[in-house]
Amino acid sequence: MSQPHSAALLVLADGRFPAGGHAHSGGAEWAVTAGRVHDVASLEEFCRGRLHTSGLVAAGLTAAAAAGHDPLLLDEAADARTPAPALRHTARRLGRQLMRAARATWPSAELDALAVARPRGAHQPVVLGLTARSAGLTPLQAAYVAAYESVSGPATATVRLLSLNPFDATGVLARLTADLDAIAAHGAERASQVAAEGVDVLPAASAPLLDLAAERHADRPVRLFAS
Repeated sequence: MSQPHSAALLVLADGRFPAGGHAHSGGAEWAVTAGRVHDVASLEEFCRGRLHTSGLVAAGLTAAAAAGHDPLLLDEAADARTPAPALRHTARRLGRQLMRAARATWPSAELDALAVARPRGAHQPVVLGLTARSAGLTPLQAAYVAAYESVSGPATATVRLLSLNPFDATGVLARLTADLDAIAAHGAERASQVAAEGVDVLPAASAPLLDLAAERHADRPVRLFAS
């Protein structure tokens, strides 16, 4: 690959990138409804837990896709790590939306091939990794985007859900920077082992409460966010 384009990381991680994430809370809406997230401290606890579970899984898958490993095999690995049907539906829906934005922004034959192979959408981390690869980013940079997205979405959603001070929500993200460093590095390290050990080496951390919450949220007749 060519010299990494660090500025592309800023574009891809920007919440204004039209990838559809603004319509999803990452489980935060259910957590607020259930009373598990009700202030800054509980939001920070929720985000840290999400980062070390689903965020870690996403970072590994994204880094592996950015490294050039078979996206179809990675998509199957993502399916195996996503037991909740509602979350699989959300991941593919987000992947489909990201694919549209990615192909318009950083066109590549690899993105085109995945779009043809998965017309209903591949898992979002896999598409994110290929997007990062098309943008000239390294696997580690791609893992950073995935890890950051896993907490920035819930933090932003909670500002709307609780009328939380946005400065406080940003403070939560700032306090998670050391965790973000660790998760991105861990995900990228595991991705570097895929060639020798296969996709089973990628993180498979579970978050049963998020799985259950996704199913309950999907059945709610009135909700602000899609997930």
